[in-house]
Amino acid sequence: MAALYLIPPALTSKSEPPPLFDGTTRLYICVKCPYAQRAWSARNIKGLSQIQIVPIDLQDRPAWYKEKVYPPNKVPSLEHNGKVTGESMDLLEYLENNFEGPKLFPTDPAEKEAANELLKHTDTFTKNVFVALTKLGSEAAQEAGPALDYLENALGKFSDGPFLLGQLSVVDIAYGPFVERFQVVFPALKNYDIAAGRPKLLKWIQAS
Repeated sequence: MAALYLIPPALTSKSEPPPLFDGTTRLYICVKCPYAQRAWSARNIKGLSQIQIVPIDLQDRPAWYKEKVYPPNKVPSLEHNGKVTGESMDLLEYLENNFEGPKLFPTDPAEKEAANELLKHTDTFTKNVFVALTKLGSEAAQEAGPALDYLENALGKFSDGPFLLGQLSVVDIAYGPFVERFQVVFPALKNYDIAAGRPKLLKWIQAS
């Protein structure tokens, strides 16, 4: 969802700022950050090439980013129309409401209800699975299991496609960057395949 090609080098403490608030719309990201990847993916899926990608080195952040762009000093943030908006979930809604492109938020009542429930659960999901990574041996799988089963069950509610609402939506963008990482980290560190015994989750990962 978040393409790595044509991405300029990350800006560091030694980098000069771009010409801030000159009318250019800029999305500040870190390519390794799953929260930034949410907004970056939405930008790509909606075809918003007019939004300039500005990578920030989070290990060596430019002072001007905090001072002049986004005082919380986090990514993602979006510079647009003379103001800066942050927080990944807020940015997904902002991109939907202020730019053209494929609609990512559902309009069907049943899908809206499911989306709201799933989006409210994102922080709980990520917290529970990250906690599972701190467990030893089989305890990691036991701890992560209920969170992964939650997704497996959610994926069975709409049958018109492999995604969480059937078709690709904001919900997949919210969960996807984290599941991508868990899919790699759990086998490597815990010898645990998060999709084992979860065919709908596997299909979703393959389609994402």
